[in-house]
Amino acid sequence: MDRVFIEDLRIDTIIGIYDWERTTRQTIALDVEMAFDNTRPAATDRIEDTLNYKAVSKRLIAFVEASHFELVETLAERCAAIIREEFGVRWLRLKLSKLGAVTGSRAVGVIIERGEP
Repeated sequence: MDRVFIEDLRIDTIIGIYDWERTTRQTIALDVEMAFDNTRPAATDRIEDTLNYKAVSKRLIAFVEASHFELVETLAERCAAIIREEFGVRWLRLKLSKLGAVTGSRAVGVIIERGEP
């Protein structure tokens, strides 16, 4: 299975359950792996035949920046749904890291996998 990936996509958003988190933007990082058959774009060398990681990234940035979720689980699910529904991805693994959320750690978060490989 071929995979297209986006690594360490950092986006500022409102995320969290505490009062201060509801008014202060925090940085999250997304790592995404998406199943995609790369044989056609490799043969044609045309961007139109690819899973365009720039387009996926721009869509996720716009969505996450505008969101105001309390839970990282909810944000991760919504991002996965966007990728699957809008870009026709049948399988993905998404890691959402909330940077600096726990003292002493670089990040905390969730890893989800959706669809069939």
